[in-house]
This record gives sequence, structure tokens and C-alpha cells, in this order.
Amino acid sequence: MNKKSMKQRLINLILERSFKFTRKPTFKLASGKMSNFYFNCKPTTLSAEGKFLIGNLLYELIRKEKTWKAVKAIGGLTLGADPVANAIAYTSYLKQMPLDAFVVRKEPKKHGTMLWIEGYVKKGAKVLIVEDVITTGNSTINAITRAKQCGLKVSGVVVLIDRQEGGREAVEAMDIPFKALLTKEEIFKAYKGLIKLKVEIG
Repeated sequence: MNKKSMKQRLINLILERSFKFTRKPTFKLASGKMSNFYFNCKPTTLSAEGKFLIGNLLYELIRKEKTWKAVKAIGGLTLGADPVANAIAYTSYLKQMPLDAFVVRKEPKKHGTMLWIEGYVKKGAKVLIVEDVITTGNSTINAITRAKQCGLKVSGVVVLIDRQEGGREAVEAMDIPFKALLTKEEIFKAYKGLIKLKVEIG
């Protein structure tokens, strides 16, 4: 399966499992804003096929960026980022260019080491922050801030879906490179095509 076919299959999988649309704004987002569409990526990112597609597509996106050659690990704010980071890490090992995954906790561990970040990542390491969906960018910025506070060097941000509602701009305002595999615009185009096909079929 080539890259184009993988991307199209991933879009179809997202439409099947992770995308909801209504005429009126009925979905409350993490930002508090109401929306008439919603992405719940976990049914896709936690599926076997989803992990295969996401791992391969995001790994290739990362490796194409020359300024990210020295990156050693990928991770983000739990829970949405976890399956995305794990998919990339697994694929990277198969490609013999391993990137370890890490988890940014929403609050520090209450016992033992009391860590904010879980995983085998050392202070001073260059890392990428990953996310399943970015809207305003608040969650992503929290992950960036926490990673920096823990001594990591954030080289960029990679997201599965950009809702195109200011998240990219918020990250880039911090002088951090941003890449998205898919945009709301791309997924809406595919959704409209699917609806049109269903109408034509009857």
C-alpha cells in the first residue's frame, strides 16, 4: 500500500469510527466551545489498522523533516497522544530508526518517583510533541511547557488532525515548527463526497 492509499484509507477509517456531525452545535469541546462536528480519535488510534496507518504515515512525515533528524523521542499529553506516540515508536523500530515514546501526565504521579513524564527519555533530549487532534492548542501548549520544564528540548509538534481553529498558529507563535497529517478541510471534503455517493446510490 502506497502513501496515498494509506492516507485515503485512514480518512475513511476516521469517518467510519471517529467523526460525528450534526446541523446544530451539540458537541462541547475541551475549550468549552460548542461545535457541530467532533473527532473522537480513540476508536481509530487504538485499532490495529489505525495504528498501522498512523504509525507509517506520521513516521514518514517526521523523517522527511531534515531539522528533526536528531529527535530521540515522541510523546504528548495523556490520553489522546498516547496511542499516536506508540504507533510511531513501533513503526520507527521496524524501520530501524527508533524513536522512543513518552507520556506527559496531567498531574504528577502521587507515589514513587512522582514523575510528570513517563518513559525512557533523558534530560536534554530533542523530542516532538504529538497530538491526535488540535483545536485551540491549549493541551498541546501544556505538553510543550511541561516537557521543557522537565529538561526536554521540543523540536516540533506533529498532530494527526488539525481542526484549523487556531492551534497551529498558537504553536508557531512559540517559534515551534508544526506539522499536521490531516486537516478538517480534507476530512470534510471526503465526508461531503461520501454523503453525495450515498444520495446517488439511494
